[in-house]
Amino acid sequence: MDAGDAATTRARKPVVLYPSPGMGHLVSMIELGKVFAARGLAVTVVVVDPPYGNTDATGPFLAGVTAANPAMTFHRLPKVEVPPVASKHHESLTFEVTRLSNLGLRDFLAGASPVVLIIDFFCNAALDVADELGVPAYMFYTSGAEILAFFLYLPVLHAQTTANFGEMGEELVHAPGIPSFPATHSVLPLMERDDPAYAEFLKASADLCRTQGFLVNTFRSLEPRAVETIAAGSCAPPGVSTPPVYCIGPLIKSAEVGENRSEECLAWLDTQPNGSVVFLCFGSIGLFSVEQIKEVAAGLEASGQRFLWVVRSPPSDDPAKKFDKPPEPDLDALLPKGFLERTKGRGLVVKSWAPQRDVLAHAAVGGFVTHCGWNSVLESIVAGVPMLAWPLYAEQRMNRVFLEKEMRLAVAVEGYDDDVGEGTVKAEEVAAKVRWLMESDGGRALLERTLAAMRRAKAALRDGGESEVTLARLVESWREAASA
Repeated sequence: MDAGDAATTRARKPVVLYPSPGMGHLVSMIELGKVFAARGLAVTVVVVDPPYGNTDATGPFLAGVTAANPAMTFHRLPKVEVPPVASKHHESLTFEVTRLSNLGLRDFLAGASPVVLIIDFFCNAALDVADELGVPAYMFYTSGAEILAFFLYLPVLHAQTTANFGEMGEELVHAPGIPSFPATHSVLPLMERDDPAYAEFLKASADLCRTQGFLVNTFRSLEPRAVETIAAGSCAPPGVSTPPVYCIGPLIKSAEVGENRSEECLAWLDTQPNGSVVFLCFGSIGLFSVEQIKEVAAGLEASGQRFLWVVRSPPSDDPAKKFDKPPEPDLDALLPKGFLERTKGRGLVVKSWAPQRDVLAHAAVGGFVTHCGWNSVLESIVAGVPMLAWPLYAEQRMNRVFLEKEMRLAVAVEGYDDDVGEGTVKAEEVAAKVRWLMESDGGRALLERTLAAMRRAKAALRDGGESEVTLARLVESWREAASA
């Protein structure tokens, strides 16, 4: 067989990526797929429709990705009927839909004969299929190494106590390799042990060590203590061996895809002085009450700072619409009377969406008020933009602690965590923190630390950089396995 035939044979054995439903997970996994495709691997991304909300949202996005990346293909699994779950946490639905999708996944993998399967945290049910078919399974961990360290240790914490995180209040949770954090800042589905979501997270945590390795969207020098502690085996339960950790990030969106409203934001930023604008954006499902929106507006006005603010409609009171895409916001109804006129020129409010990656990369942006989703954190670090942390959901409150205490790359606003994440941040706090970020010596020191992290991030991805070398070795090992 000549080299061309060998290459063709290899190409027939794809790397299959399997993200759980949800845009954040899908976007991260697609970025990983682009990296593999650029290194000559055949890549197929398995798509599962979410069990809630608008299931058509991924269609145009995936069409754009396919057009730009012909080496990547997508395979949509048959839609499954998900019975009602007994948990109030949507993560339970995610675990359930991936479990019910195992039948379709098995049929697909049996025909595709992949060289490896790469899953995310919520697709742990797929490990049963991988084991049955003898396909090596890796986990792509879309949060940082510190969150991974916590979940590896969760079975140990579970065995140590019978208390609910929800009952522990501000009591500190201790785990190896990470700063201690208040129990109130744990992931919401872990708050009550008798909630089915808790059992799902506990099983997914135990299943982490069934994989062949963790591909983590971080770089070693960003979270060195967590990475070293995981690699030393200190986070997994006693007697359980820890798979290898591969730090391959930061992987961020290489281009904004799907929306065509970026021109207004970027054109406005072109008219602002360098480093002068605070950008406020809270993720794809981060929603504020009307009261909170008005407090933010009053705070921004009082701060005197330039700002670009993405405003979304408040959450619906109708439980049936909880996961539907919210309608376009009515700015006249949501913002204080006269706010837009009074801040015209130094502030821009955009509805629902902004091209976050491109905004953060713009020279005019000097600060980012963020929900601390890991994709957003990495985009901010890569752009060298210092952060104010305002966590809302998922693991974001833990990220806030790690960013502030360990990485020292953010300072938190106060007031968001009253009653476990339901507090209102007052206008005075918004104004004070935004001014601190943009005008104080402390804010300038935070900027210097952020720029140093940016330089380390870029160094990690260069030829010969820590993440690039890790990735190259991994891809080469799979190439050899594919041609064996």
